[in-house]
Amino acid sequence: MGRAFEFRKGRKMKRWAAMAKTFTRIGKDIVMAVKEGGPNPEANSRLRAVIQNAKAANMPKDNVERAIKNATNKDTANYKEILFEGYAPHGIAILIETASDNNNRTVANIRSYFNKCNGTMGTQGSVEFMFDHTCNFRIPKDGLDAEELELEFIDFGAEEVFEDEDGILIYAPFNSFGTIQKELENRGIEILSSGFERIPQITKKLNADQIADVEKLIEKIEEDDDVMNVYHTMEESEEA
Repeated sequence: MGRAFEFRKGRKMKRWAAMAKTFTRIGKDIVMAVKEGGPNPEANSRLRAVIQNAKAANMPKDNVERAIKNATNKDTANYKEILFEGYAPHGIAILIETASDNNNRTVANIRSYFNKCNGTMGTQGSVEFMFDHTCNFRIPKDGLDAEELELEFIDFGAEEVFEDEDGILIYAPFNSFGTIQKELENRGIEILSSGFERIPQITKKLNADQIADVEKLIEKIEEDDDVMNVYHTMEESEEA
């Protein structure tokens, strides 16, 4: 198995679900998707993907439809995606994806978290190069063979295809998202969820006390309403 498999196995998947902000974050995704490509999912591939993710997160259909309707209102805040970079204690690189309607607020907040937790906020490009920007799709097994699927989807950009308890996962470079999404739809294969992740190229092992220092910063960052995802180069185990 490759790095995507190890990343998925070790990553703390509790974060999105446990932050009690999943619906809010999906709502932001809907706003950005609608403002970018319109309210019709059939004509807006990004919106289709967000709706699939909303379904996977058990977001009520009424909430999704309301969010789409609200997003078409010109008075609705327009969120801008901003990437922040820096270092946690013990040389751990941190990459933060945000969606904000107030850049000054977000910058001030992120900087304060680094300062309070003995980290260092970096400049643009200071750590982004340490992560591979990937896209992923989860599909049901439904008699499909992951190894055969990997061979078939190599031509569409797939780099890793593997099973877990919830289905089959396809990983590919970020810019292969649209190509793979279209091919899955053409084949009538249901997309349970999809998204983007940044996989660290190299990870660093820390002791328990050092891990606690890094976790303190990560938890503070993740509590911020503007933060969508946090990635880092600290080695994580499945049990962590």
